[in-house]
Amino acid sequence: MKKIKKMENIKKVEWILRIAMFGEFLGHGIFALQLKTRFIELLTAMTGIANPLASKILLSVGILDVFTAVMALVFPFRLLLIWGALWGLLTAIARPVGGDPIWDFVERWANWGVPLALLYVRGIPKKVKELFK
Repeated sequence: MKKIKKMENIKKVEWILRIAMFGEFLGHGIFALQLKTRFIELLTAMTGIANPLASKILLSVGILDVFTAVMALVFPFRLLLIWGALWGLLTAIARPVGGDPIWDFVERWANWGVPLALLYVRGIPKKVKELFK
């Protein structure tokens, strides 16, 4: 009986993380699709790419973020979660690189921590084919 309860709790935690990841990536995706000025500044700071190319890249990023958000709810396969953790880490790092205080990076630890925690709950892949489960 305790094992069943533990599995039920793990499923609840998984859904909490899926919803949190959905919100994070949907919010960022919508801001990117709106070409939020600060996002363009951060993209330029991280890559050296300025407008008009930065705006085109940001639109692509927005589409990818919205896709990631939806997939986090519908089918959070492991490669998606790895991508989410890496992308969340890079966007958090962009803050101090773009001139914001280090605390803007610290504040965004959940941006990469949530997908990483979800990956852990779903199981770290040991084989390439497990990336898509």
